[in-house]
Amino acid sequence: MAKAKKLPSGSYRCQVYDYTDANGKRHYRSFTAPTRKEAELQAAQYALSKTTANTVKHGLTLAEAMDEYIAIKSNILSPSTVRGYVQMKNNAYGDLLSVKIEKLTSIMIQRWANAYAVKHSPKSVKNAHGFLSTVLHSYLPDANFKTTLPGKVRHDLHVPNDDDIKKLITYYSETDRDMMIASCLAAFGTLRRSEICGLTADDVNGNTLHIRRARVKDEHNQFVIKQFPKNYSSARDVVMPGFVIEMLPPNGDLVRLNPNQVTLRHVKAVSVLGIPKFRFHDLRHYAASIMHALGIPDQYIMERGGWSSDKTLKDIYRGTIDDYNLKFQKVALSHFEDMQHEIQHEKEKVQ
Repeated sequence: MAKAKKLPSGSYRCQVYDYTDANGKRHYRSFTAPTRKEAELQAAQYALSKTTANTVKHGLTLAEAMDEYIAIKSNILSPSTVRGYVQMKNNAYGDLLSVKIEKLTSIMIQRWANAYAVKHSPKSVKNAHGFLSTVLHSYLPDANFKTTLPGKVRHDLHVPNDDDIKKLITYYSETDRDMMIASCLAAFGTLRRSEICGLTADDVNGNTLHIRRARVKDEHNQFVIKQFPKNYSSARDVVMPGFVIEMLPPNGDLVRLNPNQVTLRHVKAVSVLGIPKFRFHDLRHYAASIMHALGIPDQYIMERGGWSSDKTLKDIYRGTIDDYNLKFQKVALSHFEDMQHEIQHEKEKVQ
């Protein structure tokens, strides 16, 4: 039984082993109380409840454990996340689903990952393995599974430039008002498809858009309104240019489309215009890249785009737009040429 230690505050703290993560690091739960006995009692009760829970859950197949995990979290997770879990459970794990969770080994999981990687991208393998690991550690916290996953693949996607955006907006202004609005909200406001399709006129206050909802697919493949966007940082207020606000409808949905329709119409427009192919989501890349090129601080870009950390910004959203890349190359080369001329001038003075 774990022993409590007295803290400088006079209280007692007792730590009890909780679990070992995938990297082999041991984690502990701490219990603090006014007396030694209370702290040790709380720790003992937790250890007992954890042991009991693990005993009850033994005998579950992986499929049963996944179903139960999804059910337990169904009212907490996003509908799109639940849908993703259900799809992975039904399509990703094959023969592993019939194995009792306590019988699973690192070798079995590694073999599955190796086979799954043959026809799926590294990101898909990582996502499927992440769900598998989450479920297993929920029911077997003492388990220590180690799996080698495929490395990331860098995709050289075209980031639209100013000319691409002008052509797209001009095309939509003549053919599709909903897509004109959607494209402006993405390219000038860094909004996601799901956020755009969740906006109504009630979310507009002056030049400010209040991003509080998203339209996503649920586990039944139906579009529903989720009463919160992708993550905590995604709930934000975005100030838009006046010309974008002026084109918004005075009531109802700002864009009368669902995210799938936005994608399909975007693909068609890019094809008709004959501009380099890029995804609708890359309009967000354009917005972030332009702001970065203009010297706007990363913190502001993160807040405007609803990113919770600068990791995503650095890994994905600092796409180099060719026009700006050429502009800054010329600036750098001109600076170096000036330096060389100054050096040559100083040498001539010495001579």
